[in-house]
Amino acid sequence: MREELQYLWRKKRPQVLSALAAAAAEGDRSENAEYIYRKKQIAEIDRRVRYLSKRMDDLRIVDQLPADRHSVYFGARVELTDQAGKGYCYRIVGADEFHLEKTWISVDSPMAKALIGRKLGDKVTVVRPQGTAVFEITAIRYQEAGSE
Repeated sequence: MREELQYLWRKKRPQVLSALAAAAAEGDRSENAEYIYRKKQIAEIDRRVRYLSKRMDDLRIVDQLPADRHSVYFGARVELTDQAGKGYCYRIVGADEFHLEKTWISVDSPMAKALIGRKLGDKVTVVRPQGTAVFEITAIRYQEAGSE
């Protein structure tokens, strides 16, 4: 997030402002498509910069493992089985880090909320759009900070 913020503020925004100034110098702004596009682009960049700045103020870096590694907390990789015996594995990450292809789920998701604080062998009920499902926790693992 910090890298994106730096890129937008120090590189992208000045480039767009330069292009905006060049478009404004062409004359009538009411029918100048380039000028209108660049104004919208600046608004989008500013909106994203505000969002990133606010999020960074609220973020807390978790750089150590929980004392109780037998329960599910933020950062845990949790293996589950459903009632049909099908296995699943999820890693609980921050809201801005979720990645479905890597099976990283947001700490704010219904699944993560149901898992937090639970222990190995616990059964959890999750209300999903497809309906309610019951899962059993079959493994809980944590990785050291910085490792994937």
